[in-house]
Amino acid sequence: MRHRSDMTFPAAEYERRLSELRRRMVERGLDAVIITDPENLMYLTDHQTTGYSFFQALIVPLEAEPLMITRALEESNVIARTWLENSRGYPDTGDAILELVSTLRDLRLGDARVGYERNSYYFPAYQQDRFHDAFGEGLVDCFGIVEEGRIRKSQAEIEVMQLAAYAGEAGMAAGLQTAMSGATENEVAAAITAAMFRAGGEFPAVLPYVASGPRSMIGHSTWEGRMIRPGEHVFLEVGGCYRRYHTAMMRTVVNGALSESMYAAQELMKETLAELRALMKPGVTVSEVDRLARTMIESNDVGAKLVTRAGYSIGIAFPPSWDEGYILSLLEGDERPLEEGMTFHLIPWMWGVEGTRTVGISDTVRITEDGCASFFTLPEDFTVHESAARVLPPAHYAPRP
Repeated sequence: MRHRSDMTFPAAEYERRLSELRRRMVERGLDAVIITDPENLMYLTDHQTTGYSFFQALIVPLEAEPLMITRALEESNVIARTWLENSRGYPDTGDAILELVSTLRDLRLGDARVGYERNSYYFPAYQQDRFHDAFGEGLVDCFGIVEEGRIRKSQAEIEVMQLAAYAGEAGMAAGLQTAMSGATENEVAAAITAAMFRAGGEFPAVLPYVASGPRSMIGHSTWEGRMIRPGEHVFLEVGGCYRRYHTAMMRTVVNGALSESMYAAQELMKETLAELRALMKPGVTVSEVDRLARTMIESNDVGAKLVTRAGYSIGIAFPPSWDEGYILSLLEGDERPLEEGMTFHLIPWMWGVEGTRTVGISDTVRITEDGCASFFTLPEDFTVHESAARVLPPAHYAPRP
């Protein structure tokens, strides 16, 4: 295996991942697999590009060397950023699917049992239909075959996620300081992203969520130029990223005195996170984690509810989402046991405090040998700007109604 000095992990890490994938291929009776999901390509080879909207595929035979098919421009990423020694680039005027089929035949896999990721975002149905028509029999859905390895992070991956956490914390700290009345949501977002990038972070799969006042009740709402007004709260959710690995956290800012209902929400979320961290360890089921989070949050007397899942796996991600929830989400009825190396974003947030405010405190944790641990050290209490306000000159901003 070719090794580059600037690869995210040592060559041995990729060798382990590849050998484990091939073991699962044998278990499923597959002669080769075609990997098209950007996260899975990154996991297996260190390949990353922002040009993943163009078709790209890694062919992994059981014994022969893997080969990458990609747009000609993106082949430079294969050469410069991965351990792969074999690649084929197709021109913008070329046909990616025909290139894929001809390559499989050149590798003497034309009559083989070949797995492909049927649920991959970037292998759309019309391309799959053409692939089936051109290749013929022998295609098998192998979606999830790489994810079975991704769900448990190695120590090397945990260390990279910790670097993502440092960047995320730096961004969140800057956002908490900036999100006071008189500032705009845009300025808060700018402060978060600048601090993340200065702390060594890279572009996250999702930029920060910044929602002030009534806009916090709009799901996945983010900055929109609105000025934060006295007495309003600000909901923040930030995902730090390093080498495509992510950690995420929610925090809340209050401008003005902390009301009884907001204090109660703060304390309930803090207590819930503490109880979750005490519960989570190898052997505890996903359903048990969800039940604890849901029971505690729904015991509130301030009119809020947990409107979503209780959390989700997190790790490698490209836009449009930073989560690995499609691999594993914390949901009722899932009896899968937690395992050492799993990593989760825990989100016991509260939607609709007294009907008008969404607030959040969340954590990203890793399952250890006998428990779990957080990636973060940032305080969980709401940040309260009780009297401070930033006064902007009239020409600086024309507030929206």
